[in-house]
Amino acid sequence: MAGVRPLAEGSTAAPLPPPPSVRMPPARDETETREVMQALKDLVDGEHPLDIFSTSEAIEGAIPGLDPRLLRKLRRGEFAVQDHLDLHGLTWQEARARVDAFLHEAMLSGKRCVLLIHGRGHGSKDGVPVLKNALSTWFLRGGVRKYLLAFATARPADGGAGAVYVLLRRRPGS
Repeated sequence: MAGVRPLAEGSTAAPLPPPPSVRMPPARDETETREVMQALKDLVDGEHPLDIFSTSEAIEGAIPGLDPRLLRKLRRGEFAVQDHLDLHGLTWQEARARVDAFLHEAMLSGKRCVLLIHGRGHGSKDGVPVLKNALSTWFLRGGVRKYLLAFATARPADGGAGAVYVLLRRRPGS
């Protein structure tokens, strides 16, 4: 505290200038506040729909507001795949049950990126990729959507159009 001198007896320090005025945003009405809070709750609970992009070869989607850099990294295969599930040879019903259980367990165990191998549909009736198309529907409307941040068709080394990377939410409470 070099250079500090006590005030002379009876003198006072100069008053501080008043703080700059802070403009408060206009208050929201009760209805708008309720709508905003419900939208936030839906997003946190996984009830908000995913934005989905699909072509004959690629599928991808993400929750609204997800940083586009995360989806780009997922699309490029830059996340370490921590587990995978091969759905080849399963019926639609068997695959759905396995996907639900697999994604639930993966999220609870703290995994962030997993790979679902659905195949290209060459072994299905009419050569249509039944499971690939079903995954988009499950991700959009099924119970698993609450676990997802994003998904994207895998890179060729990981299965290409026959597989999809899934980026999971963090485990609740972590």
